[in-house]
Amino acid sequence: MTEQAVHLLRELPSIDRLLNHERCGILLLRYNRDYVAEKCRAVIEETRAALKQGKRQADALSEGAILDQVQRRIDAESLPGHIRVINATGTILHTNLGRALLPQAAIDAMTEVAAHPVNLEYDLAAGKRGKREEVLEKLLVELTGAEAATVVNNNAAAILLALNTLAEGKEVIVSRGELIEIGGSFRIPEIMAKSGAVLKEVGSTNRTHLADYENAIGDKTALLLKVHTSNYKVVGFTAEVALDQLVALARQRGLPVMEDLGSGAFIDLSRYGLPKEPLVAERIKLGADIVTFSGDKILGGPQAGLIVGKKELVGRIGKNHLQRALRCGKLTLAALEATLRLYRQSPAITEAIPTLKAFTRVIDDIRKMGEAIVPMLCSALGKEFRVALEDSTCQIGSGALPTEELPTVVVAVTHPTQSATRIAQQFRAANPPIIGRVRDDRFLLDLRSIFNPADVIPNFTDQTRGGGV
Repeated sequence: MTEQAVHLLRELPSIDRLLNHERCGILLLRYNRDYVAEKCRAVIEETRAALKQGKRQADALSEGAILDQVQRRIDAESLPGHIRVINATGTILHTNLGRALLPQAAIDAMTEVAAHPVNLEYDLAAGKRGKREEVLEKLLVELTGAEAATVVNNNAAAILLALNTLAEGKEVIVSRGELIEIGGSFRIPEIMAKSGAVLKEVGSTNRTHLADYENAIGDKTALLLKVHTSNYKVVGFTAEVALDQLVALARQRGLPVMEDLGSGAFIDLSRYGLPKEPLVAERIKLGADIVTFSGDKILGGPQAGLIVGKKELVGRIGKNHLQRALRCGKLTLAALEATLRLYRQSPAITEAIPTLKAFTRVIDDIRKMGEAIVPMLCSALGKEFRVALEDSTCQIGSGALPTEELPTVVVAVTHPTQSATRIAQQFRAANPPIIGRVRDDRFLLDLRSIFNPADVIPNFTDQTRGGGV
């Protein structure tokens, strides 16, 4: 280490000097002293290490220069980990981007309960402890025709809880073609194993018959399970057992039938020209004893796992000690209640639920919005970029209707010297980040999920502009 470096090391200010500096006083008004001191210490240590390697000059050792670094570090650490992004990917329910957008009524309900004490588990009439899912149970019973209902934090939890309650240590019969894997590599067999139930596969990947179930039933059988293959579809030489057939067999053998719908729906999407998804009410009417489904997919509400079915079975599920570990907090319950009320009461449900609104948009309206976006994008990007409107298709996402596509309109952005990947990177660096998709070396902004044209006009930072925009 040089003599100059030794001299500079002695010039480094102490932590106390930094904390007592006039500029640091502003930081201490916003952040606690221990936190600011920790950041000061980290910058001093890094500066000391750089000096020893001859990588730092004297002008970087002033208290002001060091506090500049401290300020930048604190600013960076103060940014939220989850920020708003614009979903122009062409996947409406994008799992990585948070799935369903909540209706305004749900957002308002969450804000209200977040800011105040609420009667979460308090019976106002009786003046004693109440049941937190009581209001939701009433709404779910009315919407589905089930005898009872309960709610947990997601559909995987609903499956786990129901299987643990109804079949721990016993066999659950399920078609081999329905042993699905959901997001994040979570699989039905693994969830079943964690529940304590014993998986008994029947049939083959592409064909399962009623006789397969019938021959598999034995003394250890606790449940027949049907799983809606919502995230894939087997086509060609296939066969599956319909729910009503499975229910008839189960009744003969004194067994319950449980069905996991994955997404689940309350309204018939085919009325709007979309493919039909199984309705929860229809599955209950066909005799399913327990039906589980998600709150944040086609339903368009918050992440939750909904369990509806026979009162005796749901009652047992509600008394399982696991239910407490998997239950929802007040924010989720408030958002879900508001969403369910919309389904029960709204005269225009496809306008009230953002997810349904995106599903049912008229293609001419999307194209008209695209025509307004093109000149705005041309102005924002510069004359070297080529911006064009094209017809395309998009998907629902989150495992729902995997082979079905919806018509959409996309804005294609290209550049003579920049790749589509580079353009996509620049749009992700905008504020807020705009997430599109790359196809055939073109960057595409899908407009079906965009309702405000300004959302896809990037606000670039100076740093981004320096990178080529």
